Amino acid sequence: MSLVADLRDSRELLVNLTRREVKGKYKRTALGQLWSLANPLAQMLIFTVVFSFIIRMEPDPGDPSGLDIFALWLMCALLPWTFFTAVVNGGMGALVGNENLIKKVYFPRSTLVVASTFSATYQWSIEMVVLAAVLVLVGSQLFVWLPLVIVFMVLLACFSLGIAFMLSVANVYFRDTQHFVAILLQIWFYLTPIVYPVRLVAEQSASIGPLFGSVTLLDLYELNPMGRFAEVFRNLMYDNRWPELGDTVACAVWSVAALLIGAWVFNRHTERLAEVL
Repeated sequence: MSLVADLRDSRELLVNLTRREVKGKYKRTALGQLWSLANPLAQMLIFTVVFSFIIRMEPDPGDPSGLDIFALWLMCALLPWTFFTAVVNGGMGALVGNENLIKKVYFPRSTLVVASTFSATYQWSIEMVVLAAVLVLVGSQLFVWLPLVIVFMVLLACFSLGIAFMLSVANVYFRDTQHFVAILLQIWFYLTPIVYPVRLVAEQSASIGPLFGSVTLLDLYELNPMGRFAEVFRNLMYDNRWPELGDTVACAVWSVAALLIGAWVFNRHTERLAEVL
């Protein structure tokens, strides 16, 4: 794959671009990288107040961990989601945001999208380390499951990068893409079991019955790849148990498919990017 060869041959450029992304985001701020924790903490507080204290959402306790803390249950799925949106939004704007650089000199354009992904991964890793430390403090047996957590972090990064590759090209040709995606992500968030458990969807699906043939509402709901990732991270970090086999396979398939298709789309249009921009 030419994209892999381009990235291998431009390792130094990729490192420098990633460093620029990481340092530039919080340049001249008093708290620096600590700001990467501010947004998820604020979201946690808001969602906990709204869904735990006002709406009284009550997810099942962790099985077999026994944890029953809504804020931690929420964060196990919210952090992967915020990482996904950061990669998608950052990668989608990577080419357009570096229009002048692309027009002036040739370099592998993929490094811009990958550097944005690496920057988001760095920040996500910090957030996950903090979450893991808190989970261990309250009694989670997370250390046993850390290797698998890292594996699924890599799979989610691959899935997110594949989507970012496709949207970065789409945004070059159609600048409305970024506005459409912003709306789509808002809808996608509430179609993903982040602030509510899948159990509620299953109960509604059972009460409605088959929609057509033997296909139920739950069957359609489970087509959401981010829903699968949310469940896997909760199983590992909050429940402390093996993820469902179906979720594991779905995450792997979605990741490989998204990355391969995204790379193919990007490679097909990379030569015309400077011209279109």
